[in-house]
Amino acid sequence: MSPVRVIARLDIKGDNVIKGVHLEGLRVVGKPGELARRYYAEGADEIVYMDVVASLYGRNSILEVVEDAARDVFIPLTVGGGLRTVGDVVAALRRGADKVAINTAAINRPPFLREVAEAFGSQCVVLSVEAKRRGPGKWEALTDNGREATGRDVMEWVEEAERLGIGEVMLTSVDMEGTKKGFDIELIAEVRRRVRVPVIACGGAGTPEHVAEAVRGSGVDAVCCASMFHYGVSSISALKTTLFNAGIAVRQ
Repeated sequence: MSPVRVIARLDIKGDNVIKGVHLEGLRVVGKPGELARRYYAEGADEIVYMDVVASLYGRNSILEVVEDAARDVFIPLTVGGGLRTVGDVVAALRRGADKVAINTAAINRPPFLREVAEAFGSQCVVLSVEAKRRGPGKWEALTDNGREATGRDVMEWVEEAERLGIGEVMLTSVDMEGTKKGFDIELIAEVRRRVRVPVIACGGAGTPEHVAEAVRGSGVDAVCCASMFHYGVSSISALKTTLFNAGIAVRQ
């Protein structure tokens, strides 16, 4: 198994990094530039920037934030929120993004994923999935930062998206997000089983041990954390040490 990537997630609203529970009740936790540089110094393998109100307001306002970070942060940057056209993707890449995370636009028009993959390569396209449990072994894909139901089954959706050319799945459990109670390992393991592309697990990490449990229990390729880093529960370097001591390969 390849080393597990440790990714820091920054949810952006305006010029602040925010955090909520179940994607709701958002509170300010810091400034994006300061946190990005801190997490880079601590050893993050990648950073994800998500504009959590872009789809709601019909615009993406974090490109200046990304451009600022790209001057000092030399690890892959993924940008998501409000990307609806190939032109939007071009703008993000020009500002310093290495990859784009797409959710709402892909649900609304799935061929958009193929268009972006053909234009920039599959490695550039991250399918962002916000999964809400709807019963035993069943999850629905939500959009607009968990505000809108779609009726789409998560497993069917990730399989379709892989056929359309995505390079990764970033999977967020809406049920566990922000709770610090651990990941939805059943969800992650099932998506991991359904697709060949890398899967990034998001939502629920409260301790380094939660991350180790998710990796061992699902075989996930990467973990994306926010609360644990923002609130000082663990640094990225300390998390990597815990994973390494648990026999899980990490990037140095």
